[in-house]
Amino acid sequence: MSEHNKPVILETQNLTHIFPDGTVAIENINLQIRAGEFVIIAGANGSGKTVLLRHLNGLIRPTKGKVLLEGEPISKNLTSARRQIGLIFQDSDSQIVGQTVAEDVAFGPENLRLPLEEVDRRVKTYLEVVGLSEKAQQSPHVLSGGEKRKLAIAGVLAMQPKVIMFDEPFTGLDYPGVVQVLRQLVSLHQNGHTIILVTHELEKVLAHADRLIIIYRGKIVEDGNPEEVIGRSEQYGVRMPLGKNEGVDALTWLK
Repeated sequence: MSEHNKPVILETQNLTHIFPDGTVAIENINLQIRAGEFVIIAGANGSGKTVLLRHLNGLIRPTKGKVLLEGEPISKNLTSARRQIGLIFQDSDSQIVGQTVAEDVAFGPENLRLPLEEVDRRVKTYLEVVGLSEKAQQSPHVLSGGEKRKLAIAGVLAMQPKVIMFDEPFTGLDYPGVVQVLRQLVSLHQNGHTIILVTHELEKVLAHADRLIIIYRGKIVEDGNPEEVIGRSEQYGVRMPLGKNEGVDALTWLK
């Protein structure tokens, strides 16, 4: 099935957010994300990309407009929406809640009141998926930056969401950490997950995306094939990647 024939999984209609001081963060955002897409959202600092991301799973409520998940407003059931639309924050430490790596991954499924056997199965499965099985009984705080980000991914996967969103996933990581997270992103997409990624480090991931959206002063100004859109990115304060295939090179580095 081609990308355009896949169903729309997430949609915004005239989404607008105005801060109490009158600052317009995002304005009239109309966006459709199809199941299985890998979408990058880019923009200069203060352009509204993180604000948009946090509307998509209901962490921020809109001033106007709405967000739909599979055609239903997420405002009807925000708890369900946050379960189905997972968000990995820029600061992985803010998502760590368990005393051990395994406990951290178990936190979400336990809150869903799943049977103990199912919680254990998900913990085992998703620690394996991100390559942290051997660290299950370690404290999360001794993990490297890349491993902490992978733990955050495992915790979100354990909720079995339909959409996985990343806010600046490469921030603060050394090169091996970038490769670890990039591999995870590509693997998730290959396994059918819908990925939405906010980043200003386009060179790391652009080669793997289906679509590039650029936000400028709270509005979507570009949305299309990454190879076409990237040529116009600098006029909106988004740095052009230095090397055309740096993302691919990062992936092959540890093979």
